[in-house]
Amino acid sequence: MKIRDVYTCPLELTHDMIKGKWKPIILWRLRLGNTSLSKLQHDIDGITQKMLLQHLKELMELGFVDKKVYEGYPLKVEYFLTKPQGEKILSALKTMQEIGIDYMIKHDMKDILEQKGLL
Repeated sequence: MKIRDVYTCPLELTHDMIKGKWKPIILWRLRLGNTSLSKLQHDIDGITQKMLLQHLKELMELGFVDKKVYEGYPLKVEYFLTKPQGEKILSALKTMQEIGIDYMIKHDMKDILEQKGLL
């Protein structure tokens, strides 16, 4: 992802940093703690490994995510939210999650929330 030179406001920049279908979901999943690539892919329905790797790379370049590589065989890599930037974005994502839940309740989608264990 390329950061432009001019933005209307900081919110526009932040939006560009996390926009897309998968980036907010990846960040939200990482709130649960360090995890492997395979576990992330398993936990995020519908994401391909290629797309996951691309977004993780961008999120690392932007300072939201980092990874730890462990020596030995087999190779072990864990991804995690950075401090403070990665953890700071969680408050915005939490608000977005709450808005989504409220909308789903209001529009008779409680069954989906119950299936996901969110009610």
